[in-house]
Amino acid sequence: MDTRHLAAFTAVVDTGSFTRAAAVLHCSQPTVTSRIKALEHSLGTTLFERLPSEVRLTPAGQTLVRYARDIMSLTLDAQSAISSNGAMSGRIDVGTVESVTSYRLLPVVEYLYRRYPSISLSMRASACGETISLVRQGKLHCAFFVDLPGDRPDLEVRALCPEPLVLVGGAGHLLVGRAHVTDDEVRSATLVRAESGANYHDQFERFLGLDIAQDRPRVLELDSIDVTKRSVAVGLGIALIPAIAVVDELAAGELCRIDWVPPFEVFTQVAWRPGTRSNALLSALLDAAEQVVSEQLRELDDADAKRG
Repeated sequence: MDTRHLAAFTAVVDTGSFTRAAAVLHCSQPTVTSRIKALEHSLGTTLFERLPSEVRLTPAGQTLVRYARDIMSLTLDAQSAISSNGAMSGRIDVGTVESVTSYRLLPVVEYLYRRYPSISLSMRASACGETISLVRQGKLHCAFFVDLPGDRPDLEVRALCPEPLVLVGGAGHLLVGRAHVTDDEVRSATLVRAESGANYHDQFERFLGLDIAQDRPRVLELDSIDVTKRSVAVGLGIALIPAIAVVDELAAGELCRIDWVPPFEVFTQVAWRPGTRSNALLSALLDAAEQVVSEQLRELDDADAKRG
């Protein structure tokens, strides 16, 4: 398969139009059409349904998408490796969530930046489900997320570490300082969601029955860890947040732990498509993430031992 044909194919998939694909590829629409027809001829099947207002992938086209992206990605990797005389170079696109980026992956970014100066790294924060979907589609090399353990069809997944969650409130909140806070008391409080796309929030609300409640309390979806922490500190509500994100605020007394523990455990995890671990950039990123998280856990154990 000619990579120019695959580039045309993925461009049509991404833009939803032969015309827009031509603009992205800086060529004419007839050229894109010709390349798609040549690809279909070589595969002996139709890849798109040409409808009056759109183009839609056929089942064969849906099957080809992931392979096409992998082939294009490997082609770019090979070109980068050759042009850089074997030095690690190229671009890696990563999906993540804010809490993981800020409190787990920042040392990974620094490590890659200093060790591999020719690597370009892009981190895109979005909802867990969206990042997982983009990895499956081949638009992201991998995704870091916080969620319950479980199978992810068509993906390789590794749990990097447990990610304890803590329910916090401002110093003046009525639940702060009370022993054995009940589910009903948590259920009646105003909730502040720090990461609206994080699955642990959905699990939290499902456990409390808030996903089906007719008279549920107010929920503030701020979609920012820092803004959520400030909002909770001034008394706007309570928030369930990864404990690693509130260590400093709890120590300073700006936030207070509420005596309630979620009845489920979540993990910081990373997912990638099978067979892509051979990508040198991805492998370097995953190795660095595993090393950094292991060091963070050791430091936490040492700190706990000193306090004990």
